[in-house]
Amino acid sequence: MVKFNFMYEHRKEFRVVKMCEVLKVSKSGYYKWIKTSKENNLPCKQRKKRLMAKIRRLFFEYRSVYGSPRITRELWKLGIKIAERTVGKYMREMGLRATPKKKFVVTTDSKHQNPIYPNLLNRQFEVDKPNSVWVTDITYIWTMQGWLYLATVMDLFSRKIIGWATDKTMTKELPLRALERAISSRKPGEGLIHHSDRGSQYTSQDYIDRLKECNMQISMSRKGNCYDNACMESFFSSLKKELVYRQKFENREVAAKEIWKYIMSFYNARRSHSTLGYVSPNEYEKLHGNKQKADKGESAA
Repeated sequence: MVKFNFMYEHRKEFRVVKMCEVLKVSKSGYYKWIKTSKENNLPCKQRKKRLMAKIRRLFFEYRSVYGSPRITRELWKLGIKIAERTVGKYMREMGLRATPKKKFVVTTDSKHQNPIYPNLLNRQFEVDKPNSVWVTDITYIWTMQGWLYLATVMDLFSRKIIGWATDKTMTKELPLRALERAISSRKPGEGLIHHSDRGSQYTSQDYIDRLKECNMQISMSRKGNCYDNACMESFFSSLKKELVYRQKFENREVAAKEIWKYIMSFYNARRSHSTLGYVSPNEYEKLHGNKQKADKGESAA
């Protein structure tokens, strides 16, 4: 009997392999389809219980910051068909709620006599390739040791944070260090648009000289208009509601380490972005790179 069962299972596995070859699908994809099909056809109460468990797991896996739209997209990626409205209903039943936004406060000082440059970006936030537009800004984070200032550089194409620096004071060297990190990691070509506000840190001679050395086009927001740099403000809002407002930092060193982890391990690597079709910045750049390779291959052929 044992031998018969073994032979039966072996023949069954062989049929699956042959079927996958004929249909040109992977064996793992077939078994994933079987699993999700069973889950989608479970009795209502049992399916709801399993869905709520998955929603709860995803909610805490993504640092308790995802609302129903992003949770829904994560379920879709797992092959689970469910409406966003249903996800929202289940989340309310479980008391799962993302942290609400808090008001943004302007940090940089625009009262100076340094030269001002025109707004080349002009709120054109849709960019078709990496390293064509970078946006920058500074914010501050409270710690038990005092304020910690954070300067960041974002590639507008993928919304990826490509450079950042922290310090206990908001000097002109702070954003310059963030810029150097971005230049070192991305090595951009000439003509890149660099957009910032009119703060004295970004209009300092040292900063402007570095931009000109790299042949970047200098763009600045209109006076007191944070909407001209909305994507950078959106990142700061996410950082604060998803990290800063959730804990107290013992000192600046701890805060800097947590910010580093948030940017590298979560925001760039895993956090889905609605503007990017609910994928992370890293994944968006990877998809773009794969498409370019495929296009080159077609051209060569």
